[in-house]
Amino acid sequence: MALSSSERMAPDDFPVAIVGAGFAGLGMAIQLKKAGLHSFTIFEAADDVGGTWRDNTYPGCACDVPSHMYSFSFAKSSSWSRMYSGQHEIWQYLKHLVTEFGLEPHIRFNTRVVDFHFEEKAGLWHLRTERGEPFVARVVVSGTGPLNKPAFPEILGRETFAGTSFHSSEWNHDYDLTGKQVAVIGTGASAIQIVPQIAPLVGHLSLFQRTPPWIVPKLDFAFPAWIKRLFRWFPPVQWMFRVFLYWQLESRAFGFVTAPKLMKPISKLGLAHIERQIQDPELRKLVTPNYMLGCKRVLLSNEYYPALERENVSLHTKGITEILPHGVRCEDGSEVAVDAIVYSTGFRVYDFLGKMSVTGLEGRDLKETWAKNAKTYYGMAVSGFPNLYFMVGPNTGLGHNSLVFMMEAQYHYILQCIQQIKRRKLRYLDVDPDVQEKQHDALQKRMQDTIWLSGGCRSWYLNEEGKNYSLWPDYTFKYWLKTRHFKARDYRMV
Repeated sequence: MALSSSERMAPDDFPVAIVGAGFAGLGMAIQLKKAGLHSFTIFEAADDVGGTWRDNTYPGCACDVPSHMYSFSFAKSSSWSRMYSGQHEIWQYLKHLVTEFGLEPHIRFNTRVVDFHFEEKAGLWHLRTERGEPFVARVVVSGTGPLNKPAFPEILGRETFAGTSFHSSEWNHDYDLTGKQVAVIGTGASAIQIVPQIAPLVGHLSLFQRTPPWIVPKLDFAFPAWIKRLFRWFPPVQWMFRVFLYWQLESRAFGFVTAPKLMKPISKLGLAHIERQIQDPELRKLVTPNYMLGCKRVLLSNEYYPALERENVSLHTKGITEILPHGVRCEDGSEVAVDAIVYSTGFRVYDFLGKMSVTGLEGRDLKETWAKNAKTYYGMAVSGFPNLYFMVGPNTGLGHNSLVFMMEAQYHYILQCIQQIKRRKLRYLDVDPDVQEKQHDALQKRMQDTIWLSGGCRSWYLNEEGKNYSLWPDYTFKYWLKTRHFKARDYRMV
């Protein structure tokens, strides 16, 4: 377990601090236990595990990656109810892992870590919680992820709204939408799940769209009992199904990162989806994207377009200029009266550290280091910040496959780093800055020809300077290969 700073550390103590008890943190903890390393503590700011799958409880919340790929290969479940599972089922899967692998004694709930400071002489990270509690650890693994800091649009008058408003990730279940005039701002991944669910309940739903998303059919279905029994009784069959899903998803990277021009003919699938599901020609025009498919996140839904044709749903494509006490004013001067506003406006994905302050060698501040360029070593380590590792860090997100696959590659690599420090009795392991620079430059060069920079759109994938520090610009199996083995020559060992 991580030690409080008042406790004395014996020479053989090797405490590891894991920040966050979502997919990333729990998976890392399981791998530590499987490797025989039991001296770790998971610091969780909330009162339960689950991360984004605990927090996002909005109507219709579900994963857009098939269940059997959006789960750990070392903790497969044969009981997934659907091809694409909902929020509650995924959350229960994570809670089950805590019990199955005996993680609960390692978790400190309601404990938010806000400060990390590296002591070079001792090779220790000093952690401080929001309540001022001090802890020390040999190694810190940050598993907070990018989808936990709600983003709100900078719209004049937002704080003057007199009705009820909330972000989709902070759904107000105490507020009854039945019969209300409701505005949904945003048409991203959460909005296309929310709108079909609340449209039948509200008096009127006003949906405010800035840029129409590409939406393709969602091949979702419930797994029959015999399939689940087959998976349970014959694990190799389930493994083959997982392999099939992996390569099906991985094949999409060919258009995203190798031959973006191929996305143009593939976009006909999205256009045909609009044609089939929307009868009104004017509405078709409003929801048809004018940029290449894949440039922004490709969404899956069979219910969104039909919901837009309901009599009590209106789509607004003029920009919002102001939030009024009782409504919304658009660029054309029109005003829409509403009782409630749902902000389906995503997350601050480039706020990698949130409230955490991280100080490394020679007093370096990580927020300042990352202010303009989020340079890392394969998204996991940062030169000048020894013995600190990130799960789902910069440039390790995906637009085509399961992020859980990337996490598993990271667990394997970080575990090797921890074992090197422990076996060699190192004070610390620090990425060589020249190696990091070379790897970063190669990654950004690879990014230039991807669909995300050449597809003609702006998206949350890009920062204010138009650079993409969120996605991995290549195939996931290449990330796995590049991080499969620890390379001592890439580090300074002290």
